[in-house]
Amino acid sequence: MNVGLGFEPTVAVKHLRASDASLARVIDRVGPFRLQLIEASSIFDALARAIVYQQLNGKAAAAIFARFCGLFPASGPTAEQLLAASEDELRGAGLSRSKLLSLRDLAAKTVSREIPSLAEIRSMDDEAIIKSLTHVRGIGRWTVEMLLIFRLGRPDVLPADDYGIRKGFALVSGRAELPARKELEEYGLRWKPYRTVASWYLWRLVEQAPLQKQ
Repeated sequence: MNVGLGFEPTVAVKHLRASDASLARVIDRVGPFRLQLIEASSIFDALARAIVYQQLNGKAAAAIFARFCGLFPASGPTAEQLLAASEDELRGAGLSRSKLLSLRDLAAKTVSREIPSLAEIRSMDDEAIIKSLTHVRGIGRWTVEMLLIFRLGRPDVLPADDYGIRKGFALVSGRAELPARKELEEYGLRWKPYRTVASWYLWRLVEQAPLQKQ
């Protein structure tokens, strides 16, 4: 079992197999559930990274994030350090004006304690976390859903607007068009309370699809 997950994967997979024969075939094809959590030292750290990575490929985002972190001491950046940094320094690391504004808003809301701490987050339900964090400029529902899955290990998250999830559902359904959000959410009710695990398998199915056509 992965340390930090809020559920037992074997129980989740057994439930999904029993509740959805189509998903059971996906599980057989993909193999064991292997979600790897990304360590989160703080909610500020997790969201700052998410903002920097938005709309960039992994390599470019990693380079900018490394330059951004390089502006601060090894233990940073903290919200206070980010607020003290000049615009020229932050733009020099490769941050766009929009991302700079989002980072400053995140830092300001962290300092004013409008953003809950990691300890507080762990005692909140998923929708309360989404409502709390989407007040930050540049942070939408999808970004918080990724935090819930990959940082907090929450068991029952279905990012119904995510392209990979919608594409995976289309593959399972044997259709060409992507499903509407409402349809995916309604179908996904059968996966509760382990929609995170179902989501992970849909993502893996999409990754494997090109290989299966060769």
